Amino acid sequence: MKISVVIPTYLRPNDLARCLQALCNQTRLPDEVLVVIRDTDVETKTLLESFNLTPFPLQTIIVNVPGVVAAMNVGWDKTQGDIIVSTDDDAAPHSDWLAKIETYFLSDQQIAGVGGRDWQYQGSHLKEEGTPRTVGKVQWFGRVIGNHHLGTGKAREVDVLKGVNMGFRRAAIQGLHFDERMRGMGAQVNFEMAFALPLRRRGWKIIYDPSVAVDHYPAQRFDEDQIHRGQFSAIALSNIAHNETLALLEYLSPIQRIIFLIWAVVIGTRECPGLVQVLRFLPSRRFLIVRKWLATINGRWQGIQSWLHSERAAVVPPPGVFEHSNSA
Repeated sequence: MKISVVIPTYLRPNDLARCLQALCNQTRLPDEVLVVIRDTDVETKTLLESFNLTPFPLQTIIVNVPGVVAAMNVGWDKTQGDIIVSTDDDAAPHSDWLAKIETYFLSDQQIAGVGGRDWQYQGSHLKEEGTPRTVGKVQWFGRVIGNHHLGTGKAREVDVLKGVNMGFRRAAIQGLHFDERMRGMGAQVNFEMAFALPLRRRGWKIIYDPSVAVDHYPAQRFDEDQIHRGQFSAIALSNIAHNETLALLEYLSPIQRIIFLIWAVVIGTRECPGLVQVLRFLPSRRFLIVRKWLATINGRWQGIQSWLHSERAAVVPPPGVFEHSNSA
């Protein structure tokens, strides 16, 4: 079994150097590493030209389109591995990361995806602590629960993985690409959801194991999405709501779609509030919660429009309908 690792990056050469060093320290080395950079990113290109002593083939892929979706699609299309794994440039996988991922894929041919915890750090300290009971699930009415950075306990099946720590079986994703309808100029939040849910809909297993871990040092972003860096942006939040709405409308049943839209408008979440959340936080956040609500409603509406006016071309094969790889 061959493993390819793809790392999309933009203007973060120091973070990327730490990530590549972590891959060099793997107990199970990757069979190839592909770093996808923008054509304008001279700093990262310079770094990669000096990284010529890695214990694995290192390839630089150049794209001229902004956004993680374009980078991932180009990078994944050029891989040769039976398993394609991705992490972020500001992450450092633990030394047994690839070994554990490979073990899962060898153990069960119905597993399409494997991922785990990203231990988020702010400097040398954990950014957040907790022990959530639920990780990576889409509830029946459409609420999405992440918590990938806080998961503990045993491995379990999930609906969604996180881009900083995810790997997929090539045979399971034949014909499937990251959705180019995802909005945003950089992070394009929820692109992983749009990728994973079609696999779940067809019956593939997706595994989250907290011990399949990376250290994550959230770095500066160079786009409008600064929400997860502590800054509000109406455009970014609208994009988040659009992407989530589009992905869920394609995944949920007709009845669930109606329930989801009612829940999203009436209740919602802290990040993408509905009317109930507006009333809840109005005394303390005033104009900010109203701005978040307006951006969310705008994104939801645009997500509905995208769903109505487009159709995904990808056909995802069900488990078992593929040829077993003979790769060593």
